[in-house]
Amino acid sequence: MSYDIRGKNVLVTGASSGIGAALAEGFARAGAVVGICARRAERLAEVLTRVRAHSPTSQMWTVDLARLDGISEFAQRADSALGGIDVLVNNAGIPKRKKVQSLTSGIVEEVMAINYFSPIRLTLALLPRLIERRGRIVNISSVAARLGPPGEAAYTASKAALTGWSESMLIDLAETGVSVHVVNPGVIDTELFTLPDNDELVAPVEALPVEDIVNPVLEQLASGTFEIYVPEWFVNVVGGKFTDTGKYFDGSIAWLRSQNQ
Repeated sequence: MSYDIRGKNVLVTGASSGIGAALAEGFARAGAVVGICARRAERLAEVLTRVRAHSPTSQMWTVDLARLDGISEFAQRADSALGGIDVLVNNAGIPKRKKVQSLTSGIVEEVMAINYFSPIRLTLALLPRLIERRGRIVNISSVAARLGPPGEAAYTASKAALTGWSESMLIDLAETGVSVHVVNPGVIDTELFTLPDNDELVAPVEALPVEDIVNPVLEQLASGTFEIYVPEWFVNVVGGKFTDTGKYFDGSIAWLRSQNQ
């Protein structure tokens, strides 16, 4: 069944830059009322200005979703302010490109808190209302969740957890009218790939403009598709991996060795 985003209330987390900001503007252009949240108030306000050019009643909240105990209160506040959330976009996240040998339990837990536990808490806090409104849940995962790239164990684990949660949630909510969606971006031109305290990408890939994520997500919602990849060619890479995982990982190790010679 086709889903029309016009007139719907959308909450996008991590919307002060990158994918979140692009999606917020895209939803607004498509006719939605958009609520945005992030930690950086000044940058979030800049995004809100652009969003309001298309959707004047859109709103923003400055919130740190890593503070897990405050998420439930924020969820109720945002839902009330918007008059009910129809589409929840769990986008907030942090990278952590470090080999396992350089990770600590504290680093791993920090990544899991923002990339996995915060969207789970937000989803559960809003779920009764989303069921009531037959809403949509969009979880921004990553191709890393399906491919297990080198040097990204902490990040990959957090996104794989979010993807696995989404798969089971899809089935659990099948009779409620709520649809669940997973978005797997590849390398998108955002600051996540230039933040300090992260190793360089092992296999540099040409980054897509961040705007390239908007139409695929809008089309995903309209069609009801569960999972998409941006760019789409990653579907073939993932499919190839799962036909023979041993061969895939042997090839990855051999390639890494060749780069280090």
